[in-house]
Amino acid sequence: MTASMTYVAHDNGGAPEVMHTAQTGQPHAAAGEVLIKVAYAGVNRPDCLQRSGRYPPPPNASPILGLEASGHVVEVGEGVTRWRVGDAVCGLANGGAYAEYVSIPQGQVLPVPKGLTLLQAAALPENYFTVWTNVFQRGGLKAGETFLVHGGSSGIGLTAIQLAKAFGARVFCTVGNDDKAAACVKAGADVAINYRTQDYVQEVLNATAKQGVNMILDMVGGDYMQRNLTSLAVDGRLVQIAFLQPSKTEVDWISLMVKRLTFTGSTLRPRSAADKAQMAAELEQHVWPLLTQGKCLPVIHHVFDLDDVVQAHALMESSVHIGKIMLKVAGE
Repeated sequence: MTASMTYVAHDNGGAPEVMHTAQTGQPHAAAGEVLIKVAYAGVNRPDCLQRSGRYPPPPNASPILGLEASGHVVEVGEGVTRWRVGDAVCGLANGGAYAEYVSIPQGQVLPVPKGLTLLQAAALPENYFTVWTNVFQRGGLKAGETFLVHGGSSGIGLTAIQLAKAFGARVFCTVGNDDKAAACVKAGADVAINYRTQDYVQEVLNATAKQGVNMILDMVGGDYMQRNLTSLAVDGRLVQIAFLQPSKTEVDWISLMVKRLTFTGSTLRPRSAADKAQMAAELEQHVWPLLTQGKCLPVIHHVFDLDDVVQAHALMESSVHIGKIMLKVAGE
């Protein structure tokens, strides 16, 4: 640590109001890492969980909030071969993105796709890594299959809709109001179901000739668990990536056997650097070309200054947003 930098402190944790900007030492790029001067950082639900004390960072990760950022490389560590000072990049951080500088392992760094701004690039890593590894690597979604996304208007939901549609799936989603439904249809959803006024299980069964969907991406949990099993087709896959409702719930697992279902899930942050580097390589090969063509772009709801991080987290926790919430650090 040498020069100081501005970052977001969350002290002992709690409500959004505990956060404030403060000064700390500027990090350096360790071996295999690049140091990025941050232009923008994305706001994600794991940030809110960490701030509230319910999602501690893994060992050796920065305790500073923030899992994704864009900006320019200002320092490269020993053994880094691809990146050079001045490169415009975005990256999946292990922590520390709510700051003027963040150090990220080189395998988790990607070039800013041609034609995209630094703001758009900062909105990519957390959602696109999460969707790629869960929907395509673990879930094995294929062209011609049917796919249900819960929380369709979230950053992850809109990413999943766009990528699934781009790779040939028929896409269903659930949302909480008509504005969110319209946003999901615009993003490519074939069917958007308002869970406040419609029974998503019945809607899915009606739209699939009572067969159910091949795959579900869920971050709700709770009473959705049993309903998800009912909504799946024979040999269907349920991929769980979060629990907004309680994780302990009563489920009749007989349908898991009868319909030969697969239930899996993952969290991204604890995955190894090698795993994340593999995700990054596959994203650059399969998804970055779509982005450069203007397809599957992130939907950005609002950009807050770093000093307004309290409002950013309050908005995230309200769930009224559609798409990504971003923090401006240095800007373009």
